[in-house]
Amino acid sequence: MPDFDILIVGGGPVGAATALALRGVGLSVGLLEARGVQAARLDPRPIALSHGSRLILERLGLWEALQPATPIERIHVSQRGGFGRVELDAREAQLPALGYVVDYGQLVTAMDRELEAHEGCRRVRAKVLALEAGPDTAVARFDAGNGPEQATTRLLGVADGGALATTPARTRDYHQAVVTTRVSCGVPHRNVAYERFTPEGPLALLPMGERLALVWTTTPGQAQQLCEMPETAFLERLQGAFGRRLGAFSDVGERARYPLTLKVAHRIAESRIVALGNAAQTLHPVAGQGLNLGLRDAWELAATLRDCEHHEIGEAAQLGRYRSRRRLDRSGGIGFTDALVRLFSNDIAPLKLARGLGLAALGAAAPAKDFVIRRMTFGTRG
Repeated sequence: MPDFDILIVGGGPVGAATALALRGVGLSVGLLEARGVQAARLDPRPIALSHGSRLILERLGLWEALQPATPIERIHVSQRGGFGRVELDAREAQLPALGYVVDYGQLVTAMDRELEAHEGCRRVRAKVLALEAGPDTAVARFDAGNGPEQATTRLLGVADGGALATTPARTRDYHQAVVTTRVSCGVPHRNVAYERFTPEGPLALLPMGERLALVWTTTPGQAQQLCEMPETAFLERLQGAFGRRLGAFSDVGERARYPLTLKVAHRIAESRIVALGNAAQTLHPVAGQGLNLGLRDAWELAATLRDCEHHEIGEAAQLGRYRSRRRLDRSGGIGFTDALVRLFSNDIAPLKLARGLGLAALGAAAPAKDFVIRRMTFGTRG
């Protein structure tokens, strides 16, 4: 008999959500997590959760612990130095909000506390050394501090983005980096999020409490400069890039930067191994699709496990059902995100004109706006 029915590698939000979604199903669940929870709890990155992700987190019993999450009631989309804009409105879409902004650390803390109460999940702090798949079980070799160990499982769920290197994947270096921080503004944000496309990449300002979470995509060199320059110079640069719609920016928080690369696993489920979240697809942060797509990965995998016979776990039929359930949503999210980056991160005149016409047309077509909102909120199954 294997040690586990499902062993999850990666204790981030997607791995934790997978374990929590399997409570009460009668399966033995293991979770290997390399990073100390305390470090993750202090991660200040802003996370934009879609309304669809809120529904998943409510079912997992986590939503109340994330309050006060700041709702996004409208999204304003424009391009710098060009005409055309779109405003997406939650009321027009008959949704309570288009999304919600929380701290990554806040989300991890809530999930960790819920996992502590999950008696059916065995958690091990360990460094994974190797993952191997066989005809009847998969094997994870790891070191929890006492030398090499191993565990066998019917199904290995890989939710650690760093483990993507073990799976054949296509990659694209966007030659961009993102800078994240918090800023204050002179005009109340009124729960409006802004996505402004510039030749260097998208600049997003998300309402977060009384302040704004900044997600600024630019070149790697400029990202380093933005993190190192004095606060006054940073605010001047931000003001020039965004304009004065929100008044004067002030009070910059701690700044961090991350390189941006697209990584997409060719096969997300085969040979008793299934890739989830960043291990299946690492996306650009534009439109905030990455974590939301990963949470749907976790929920759909748990659904296929709840619906199958115990002996089917990890077998070709169960993995095939999971691939089928995720095919359209996954390809749609990847394609949508990649297309936005490639079409908008340039200053080519014909494309700039076409973008403006496209934004203007979308802003005037209510059915098209509703289609975009539903896909961003619920994926292709929405």
